Amino acid sequence: MADDATPPMLAVHQLEVVYHKVATAIQGVTLEVPRGAIVAVVGTNGAGKTTTLRAVSGFLPSEDVEITDGTIAYKGERIEGRAPHELSRRGLVLVPERNKVFETLTVEDNLLFNLPMRERGGQALQQVYAYFPRLAERRAQVAGYLSGGEKQMLAIGMALLCRPELLLIDELSLGLAPVIIESLMATLERMNRELGLTILLVEQNAMAALAVSSYGYVMEGGRVVYKGTAAELLSHHDIQEFYLGGAGAELKSYREVKQYRRKRRWWG
Repeated sequence: MADDATPPMLAVHQLEVVYHKVATAIQGVTLEVPRGAIVAVVGTNGAGKTTTLRAVSGFLPSEDVEITDGTIAYKGERIEGRAPHELSRRGLVLVPERNKVFETLTVEDNLLFNLPMRERGGQALQQVYAYFPRLAERRAQVAGYLSGGEKQMLAIGMALLCRPELLLIDELSLGLAPVIIESLMATLERMNRELGLTILLVEQNAMAALAVSSYGYVMEGGRVVYKGTAAELLSHHDIQEFYLGGAGAELKSYREVKQYRRKRRWWG
């Protein structure tokens, strides 16, 4: 996907992560995020998406989870095993699925937490409020009383203040109403376009993620089972049947859809 002369922003090659030294969480995962792109990794709960993201961001709990094979390169440099704070300083920033904000602090204090004292009167905070006007309206409100969508806005705003070059977002849409998801995705598109921000989205909501992405990967059982441009994935019959429910509510995995289609062709 990337120009040979310029390394991609992120390149994961044949990554393997093992829990408790015996259970393989992800195996042989290879993916690439070009500079300036939005790329989606989609799949059901338990597919290995979040483990992949944690491995990239350095947030694997070291006592019981480890990378046992493969490589992770950020801007052409190997980073597997690096500490999260080190990666964040270098521009690789994670918006996690849970524990996104400091719930006992106000909205503005959450944001200021990520700004050096000398920069607190500058433009960075105003930029966040420009992308998320609702946060400006609620700047004095305690974050624990925000709605789920507002907490997600705050988490992205906090990440933006870390000056990311690559923003990793885990399950942006989880528990949110469709209209809020659409608004947040549109804001990410705007950040990508206006700031040149590279984004890797990990999502169960494949339709929402692929709608704003240029390329996507489908994970199942700790592996990448399909990849392609967003348009190719959105038009692929198996993907449509699984994610749009066309193959029937009893199907639980992408592989089951493929088996279903083979049986239908055989008996049809």
